[in-house]
Amino acid sequence: MSVRHIVLALGLCAAPIALQSAVAHDSHARAAAEAKPTPKDALLKPPADAVHYVVVSDAAKHGDQWRWQLPDGRTAYRWSEELRGWISEVDQVVTLDKNGVPSAMAVRGVTFSGDAAETFSISGGQASWTSTSDNGSAPADGHYLPAGGIRLANETLVNQLAGAGESGVALLPSGKATLSLGPTLSINGPKGAKTVQLAFVRGVLPTPYPVWLDENRRYFAEVGWISLVPAGYEAAVKAMRDRQDEATAEAVKSVAAKFLTPQARRPVLFDNVRLFDAEKGQFLANQAVLASDGKISRIGAAGSIAAPSGAQVIDGRGKTLVPGIWDSHMHIGDDWDVLANIANGMTSFRSPGTMVDRAQSVAARRANNQLLMGEPFVSVIIDKKDPLAAQGSETVSSEAEAIAAVRKISQAGLWGAKFYTSMNPAWIAPAAAEAKKLGLHVHGHVPASMRPSEAVRAGYDELTHLNFVVMEWMPKDVLDKANTRQRMEGPAKFFKDTDLDSAPVSNFIAELASRKTVIDPTIVLFEQMLTQDGGAPGPAYAPYMGIISPVLDRSFRSGGYPLVEGYSRDDYRKSFEKMVDLVGRLHKAGVPIVAGTDGSGVELIRELEIYQQAGMSAAEALQTATIVPARVVGADKRTGSIAIGKEADMVLVDGDVSTDLGALRRVVTVVSDGYVMDGDALRAAAGYSGRPK
Repeated sequence: MSVRHIVLALGLCAAPIALQSAVAHDSHARAAAEAKPTPKDALLKPPADAVHYVVVSDAAKHGDQWRWQLPDGRTAYRWSEELRGWISEVDQVVTLDKNGVPSAMAVRGVTFSGDAAETFSISGGQASWTSTSDNGSAPADGHYLPAGGIRLANETLVNQLAGAGESGVALLPSGKATLSLGPTLSINGPKGAKTVQLAFVRGVLPTPYPVWLDENRRYFAEVGWISLVPAGYEAAVKAMRDRQDEATAEAVKSVAAKFLTPQARRPVLFDNVRLFDAEKGQFLANQAVLASDGKISRIGAAGSIAAPSGAQVIDGRGKTLVPGIWDSHMHIGDDWDVLANIANGMTSFRSPGTMVDRAQSVAARRANNQLLMGEPFVSVIIDKKDPLAAQGSETVSSEAEAIAAVRKISQAGLWGAKFYTSMNPAWIAPAAAEAKKLGLHVHGHVPASMRPSEAVRAGYDELTHLNFVVMEWMPKDVLDKANTRQRMEGPAKFFKDTDLDSAPVSNFIAELASRKTVIDPTIVLFEQMLTQDGGAPGPAYAPYMGIISPVLDRSFRSGGYPLVEGYSRDDYRKSFEKMVDLVGRLHKAGVPIVAGTDGSGVELIRELEIYQQAGMSAAEALQTATIVPARVVGADKRTGSIAIGKEADMVLVDGDVSTDLGALRRVVTVVSDGYVMDGDALRAAAGYSGRPK
């Protein structure tokens, strides 16, 4: 249950236990980053009788993992995967003591995030470890939780937890985990019917992490947006995920009931606040705002509004009241993830890639007050059936099927169609035309071999991710492989050499402005991937260190995107600097910008801080996460700003946002659909132990 696997599976939701290790800093991380990963042909090869697992999503099979015993008794694992062009080739050898606890471990190879090298050993009662993001030591009194490694090797911890009962298992670098049993399920596989049991691991993160056990209560599978199951059980994934979602929904329903009460919806008066007027882009000092019956009912000068009988009165001195925050690129995770988003002040969000059944489920449960979640505006991904197809997508094989997928999205009552990188460019225009006829928003990645300008002219209302704007000026060999890692590596290598004052650049920016094509930059992703060496947390994550599980603290210290031979981190940083410049130019030209993260949500305020670096004022940056996305989704008449008659979606934060956008992280009170919720209580429910810095 490594750091990277948990980040992939769950997003961010964690509680801290202080690290007991001495974490290495930049010099160690740089040295590790410069080391050459073990090549594929030097890795262990699984024998024919190895236990075989497959890595699958709804779209396709992506890879394989194996386990077998070496002649000396150690356990070997092997992982081979290609996910949309990103390659993982890793082996792992684990030595278990007589209690089944790892006493030594060695990981070699390469993953999508670079060199996988990691070692762990115990000597003289002292445990020591080294990974590409950190190293440290501590008394050997727990089960080591690796920073990387192979997902199938999670079984060593799960098996130990299953036998430990209520006492649980101590963890290294720190913490303690327990396992609780959930419902059983009968599934079919190569040998007929089999009964498996859902279980939840607690303590690794503050919210439960789901795993599946076999009849002997041993590790069987992990199910999520990318699942790991024994070969032959691929067809059982949907049933397992449905049962897993049902169990999670039941647990989170009780959390929603604690916050969504009649008492929480009584009138509330915020007095003496600095108010952000999103429509005008102004911060107004010494204001008062009254909300009742789920609506904003009065706005006036501080002290000018009398609180109705029974109203809650909140003194906002030293604080700023802003509209509910939007993340315009936040994929719906499990029910715990969306609870964490509310704790961070997100009362609305766009999910640009959620399957139809999942979208309908969360919307229905939110409407019935069974799920504490911001209002979602959901798009569904459409991609061509291909080994490089997007996981979690509607895959199609023809123009007719692409149009049928668009109609399915519309019939489900969802908001948009998102096209992806393996789509046949010839299918975009007819599918986009059908989407617009049905009132759907059209956006997405740009298909390989298609330039962004061609996608816009074919019907895109929006370009998703700034690298798919940058692709307009990339060499053809990069463009033709935009459905592989070239969509990251091309801009990382070449954008630094692009003349932003040239006619091709200025002409395309002018075209985007004239069409009012929306841009969803997610530039915070590129800051982390292109600028970070490792050893210290990136700017998006530094404010959350110490209030998140040490598992994720380690992840936040990881380095950026692996360097391509012949290029340096400084080259990547120069390309990133031009990306920041490009955001400023797009905004100045009048291109609509919406703030999104494609992350866990905690990155959103850093996204706004980068916009300010690009030349936006604090007010302009905040508009990209309030009124602008509300306008894009057509909800601005009822939300997106604090105005009389609009829905009571507001966030009170500690500090003056007009001078410090970082104050938006310090959420004091969240009002969503008129329900007034304490920020500290929300964070505690979501697994945070305190306020971000």
